[in-house]
Amino acid sequence: METQAAILWEHNAPWSVETIELDPPKAGEVLVELHASGMCHTEEHILLGDMPFQIPFVGGHEGAGVVKQVGEHVSWLQPGDHVVFSFVPACGRCPSCSTGHQNLCDLGALIGRGRQILDGGSRHHARGQDLSISSALGTFAHHTVVNEASCVKIEPHHALDRACLLGCGFVTGWGASVYAAEIEPGHNVVVAGLGGIGAAALQGAKLSGARTITVIDPSEFKREKAIELGATHVAASWEEAAEVVKEATWNRGADRFICAMGVGEGKLIAKALRMVAKRGWLVVANMHRLVEKEVSISMMDLALMEKRIVGTLYGSGNPRSDIPKMLELWSSGSVDLDAMVTRTYPLEKINDGFDDMRAARNIRGVLRYPAAEAAGA
Repeated sequence: METQAAILWEHNAPWSVETIELDPPKAGEVLVELHASGMCHTEEHILLGDMPFQIPFVGGHEGAGVVKQVGEHVSWLQPGDHVVFSFVPACGRCPSCSTGHQNLCDLGALIGRGRQILDGGSRHHARGQDLSISSALGTFAHHTVVNEASCVKIEPHHALDRACLLGCGFVTGWGASVYAAEIEPGHNVVVAGLGGIGAAALQGAKLSGARTITVIDPSEFKREKAIELGATHVAASWEEAAEVVKEATWNRGADRFICAMGVGEGKLIAKALRMVAKRGWLVVANMHRLVEKEVSISMMDLALMEKRIVGTLYGSGNPRSDIPKMLELWSSGSVDLDAMVTRTYPLEKINDGFDDMRAARNIRGVLRYPAAEAAGA
């Protein structure tokens, strides 16, 4: 079939929205009509060449839609099912999945090649060429073909243009607070960066009972949004934050510090660690440039104060249980997915959406597709 998709033909160039040819699903795969896709900063890393995805490339790894066709041997999904894509597939059988760490599924090692998980082939084509797809998904498109391991079935009453956020950013941020940081009632928390991950981390910290939540962001709009979402303190710079955290914690420091900036920088790790309290944790939830190899910190401070530096992928969560859980929490009013979405765009305006992200005008931008409009969502 033919469909529309946003393609990156070269690094540091705009996304090109054009017609692609999409093959039918093979064994273990499904064809999905997408309703929406979140616009995550990871695609900006790929556009800039910070992450070595092969181009030409269909972007997008936060998607939700409706199954239209299933390949052979797919027994648990059928046409009409509503699904959210998990950017890390979950096979359910590898050592990580079987011990409750689906975010580290062995299949995740295959998503960087940009091809189908099982046979390494391409189902997406344009201008006579095979196309790579982001995280084996390619959600910047009206339709896509993915492996069943990337699908999480959800109840059909949930709005897909909000559910799509759970495919990466929201679970990553919320889980960074709840699972990776293990925030407890009374903790003092700092969140650096209020994009999609940071705003979700703030919500996770609030739901976990944090006493103070300080958000660091240079954008006045984002600092105002942080207060709306429950932050108790904000700071426009790391220098200002150091003083704010001292005052907010009676000079004790932060029990938990979560790095959620769009682009991580090694030089900021030392500044973050200095704000962390004795026995406190620094949780790195964001992406750094692949070429960055050096981080300077005080090892004396790390050892003598018994501090920890913790890495987390996908919020250390389990997408098959956490995505439905997040939707239930949203339905009950415990988390706010609506507040995460600042603006929506049609696929044709994808470059406008990334411009708004770069200018810090969005918490999260979402692409809405014709299927969502037709459904009246």
